[in-house]
Amino acid sequence: MPYLSGGGLGEPDADATKNGHPVGQSSELEGTMSSDDGDRRKAGGFSILPGGSRDAENDAQNDESAPRSDRRRRRRRILPIVIAGLALVLVGSIIAAATYLNRVDAALNDNLQRSSYLPEDTADGATPGMTATPRPQRQPNSDALNFVLIGSDSESGGGGARSDALMVLHLTSDRKAAYLISFPRDMYVAIPGHGKNKINAAYAFGGVPLTIRTLEGLLDTRIDHAATIDFDGFVSLTEELGGVIVYNPHPSVSGGWTFPKGYVTVHGERALAYVRERKQLPRGDLDRAARQRAVTQAIIEKGLSAEYMANPSKFLRFAGQLASHVTVDEQLSKKELRSIFVSLRLTPNDLHQLQAPISGFDTSKSGQSIDVVDTEALAELGKALRDDTMQQYLADHPER
Repeated sequence: MPYLSGGGLGEPDADATKNGHPVGQSSELEGTMSSDDGDRRKAGGFSILPGGSRDAENDAQNDESAPRSDRRRRRRRILPIVIAGLALVLVGSIIAAATYLNRVDAALNDNLQRSSYLPEDTADGATPGMTATPRPQRQPNSDALNFVLIGSDSESGGGGARSDALMVLHLTSDRKAAYLISFPRDMYVAIPGHGKNKINAAYAFGGVPLTIRTLEGLLDTRIDHAATIDFDGFVSLTEELGGVIVYNPHPSVSGGWTFPKGYVTVHGERALAYVRERKQLPRGDLDRAARQRAVTQAIIEKGLSAEYMANPSKFLRFAGQLASHVTVDEQLSKKELRSIFVSLRLTPNDLHQLQAPISGFDTSKSGQSIDVVDTEALAELGKALRDDTMQQYLADHPER
């Protein structure tokens, strides 16, 4: 979480000044500054003595000629005023922070929709077609969290609608890093109760619960929460942010828009066309997944930037817009969501993106183009998620 400073939420100003002069330069008055002047400067530049600054200067001059015992008594009288002033500033900051958090909490929770996304710990009475294999258990003594993020034209799943974007977001226990892992839609995997198929078919067969079961079977890692976003929401969100900038390594013409190589700004329908393109990209589905990760990361980075975090009305509008198009699992309560938000220690540089490992491409028995899972590397990824050692995994697999 960004910390509170004198100017609001955000980072300290690199061009900060000291006593009206840039840090590192001297004021002409510094050579004659009295000790009480120094006290006032340490207190933030405010005069905290009765009578204002001129009376304070007279008191300081009288201090020099007064007996040492008198000066001590005078300072003992001033000390409680100083402490009271600092306490007032501290309490005011806490109240301001609490008010801001309450408004963020309301913007999120008042707009979020909730649904029964998480599967039962056993398959009894769960989504039809699931096997009786128990779900993986949470790691003891670990506060790391795994979210599945699904983008689709259909919010509920089933009825033939397949997920168009599938990612796992891993938050580390200390909340200082996040890892966004995309699973290409053509990954050929085992779907509980349905044999082998492309991973995005799990959403069509059994919605979010079956998608979670499929991921947990692949990774042997528990998914803690789930969130879906419809593409209307995706379009609205990029427009609310005024567009996001991403680096485009492969030029394409998609949906009537031209995307040259290099940095491009995408928003609205243009952003949607950008993340859906695959036929013109050299690695097809893999490059599409990379575009989806890049745009998702750009949205998160811009939403958490100083431009938004230091502007409460701007950030609250962004948070409300995001929440209005997102559905989460019922277990992600208001209390837990607030706790997660408050615990975040992320900066834009702490969000890392990677792809679930594949070993190559092939054609299924039914003639579909598929991505072949790299089972050994995927087992390493699952272990890193369970043990909260994603930093080491990324160091070992920089090509991901």
